[in-house]
Amino acid sequence: MKILYFAWLRTTIGCAEEEITLPDGVVTVANVLDLLREKGGAYAAALGEDKVIRIAVNQEYANMDDPVKQGDEFAIFPPVTGG
Repeated sequence: MKILYFAWLRTTIGCAEEEITLPDGVVTVANVLDLLREKGGAYAAALGEDKVIRIAVNQEYANMDDPVKQGDEFAIFPPVTGG
């Protein structure tokens, strides 16, 4: 799975994108976020439960219970604000 980080997430995590292999049992958006948070450090800080982020899977907005699979593009970004 290709994971893309946008805006302040890039700076906090320290990279713009990375490739990961999904372990068995990681089948939803929420599972991917949990997997990333388990890395600790900057990942846990940037993706904490109290953070407001948006997710897109294959360029479509996604909900926490939406399915994911190996080969998907998974984008994480803050909500768009301003006018």
